[in-house]
Amino acid sequence: MVLALVLLLWPRFPAVVPAYAGMLCLHLGTFIYLRTFSLIFWAVAAMIVLMLKFMTPKGEPDGHAESNLYVGLSTVAGSMLGLVINPSLIVLGAIIGSLIGVLAYSRTPNGKWIQPPSANFFQYVGTKCLPAVVAVSILGITVEGFIFY
Repeated sequence: MVLALVLLLWPRFPAVVPAYAGMLCLHLGTFIYLRTFSLIFWAVAAMIVLMLKFMTPKGEPDGHAESNLYVGLSTVAGSMLGLVINPSLIVLGAIIGSLIGVLAYSRTPNGKWIQPPSANFFQYVGTKCLPAVVAVSILGITVEGFIFY
């Protein structure tokens, strides 16, 4: 699970793979309990993220990668805030956090090329936020199951 967080901030490999593997291992080890539907749903979401990862070009147009810190940390913060407020708000918190991270990055000098409401902004949200939201949601649901089970 820690590897998934590290890969979220310094992406060398999709973070959703170790996140889902950790969720599955904790479920099979009876540390958490998830319904079969939840496991299948997150497996499909992970497959969509993997397909998206291999279909998009590598890197950003300007060569900077600090957007991973903005998107990753704000997604984790939003997810944990959702967990604190109500465990059913983990995914919504991750979505809102990732959007805030992209908006914050777009206000930096290196992120001026994705100013909203441009087409670059929406494409960037789809390719950067979706993988972060899925990985962090899997981590948040796993943390929730570990705490409350």
